[in-house]
Amino acid sequence: MSQKPMTKTQLVAAIAEGMGSDKKSADAFLGTLTSIITNEVAAGGAVTLPGLGKFACRARPERMVRNPATGEQFQKPADRVAKVTIAKALKDVINA
Repeated sequence: MSQKPMTKTQLVAAIAEGMGSDKKSADAFLGTLTSIITNEVAAGGAVTLPGLGKFACRARPERMVRNPATGEQFQKPADRVAKVTIAKALKDVINA
């Protein structure tokens, strides 16, 4: 599996072809979708894209971590991370 990931330009072209519209409209759609998901997840919410997955924000507690280069342990403060849960439909397509 050394296939290169799809670039934004390729994704916009595929969306335009699938929608039967021009690349400018597809790029605007992708930009709007990205903005909506980013704003919702940053606010602590979640967005579910049926057949694809769920984007959510998860809080991580304060914890002890270790620097692998030096072996030094230190306290890492609590933070928030984005989490993506893949939909069952996508898993089934991948494993088919």
